[in-house]
Amino acid sequence: MTRVWLTEWEWACCGDAFAVGDDVDFGVTTRTPDPSLVELLGSALIATVDAVESHHEEEFDDRVRGRVTAVRAVTHEVEARRSLRRPGHGAPPDAVMPPDGEEWPMVRRELGGGVFVGSQPSRYVTEIVPLPGTTTLEPARGVRLPSSEGVAPPQPESNSISDAPGERKTRSLAGWLVDIDER
Repeated sequence: MTRVWLTEWEWACCGDAFAVGDDVDFGVTTRTPDPSLVELLGSALIATVDAVESHHEEEFDDRVRGRVTAVRAVTHEVEARRSLRRPGHGAPPDAVMPPDGEEWPMVRRELGGGVFVGSQPSRYVTEIVPLPGTTTLEPARGVRLPSSEGVAPPQPESNSISDAPGERKTRSLAGWLVDIDER
């Protein structure tokens, strides 16, 4: 059995769905996990990881091929910390800070006929900080399956762009540990 780590952000964009019992062919970037993965999983669990998958490289010298025997979703708590955006700290260095109570100006492009496209940054920057020691494993049927058991990434408390700063904890999907019976 070979245990492979799959990172959530890579699979969020372009990994193909698979389930327990399916045959897979993973490109392996490394057999030695980097320190951030060690920090996430902890020393006992990282010792069980045999390979780290990636599918954003052109070619791989190393591959893991075989039948999936188990999938575990790896989740952890994160804290969303909001702080006031300042010029040079989340806003362009030459930005002029709007007066208290006013929003950042809207950047817009006229498309004609009274139609425009625009964006307006929030007064706040949100930093997502992983909380150590909060990692859990949850059995999963597979990866990227329709109506799968994945945990949604942290969402802002409100859609308003003028919410006051604060902190909020939530559970977030970090990736999957996939056990493969290699051929």
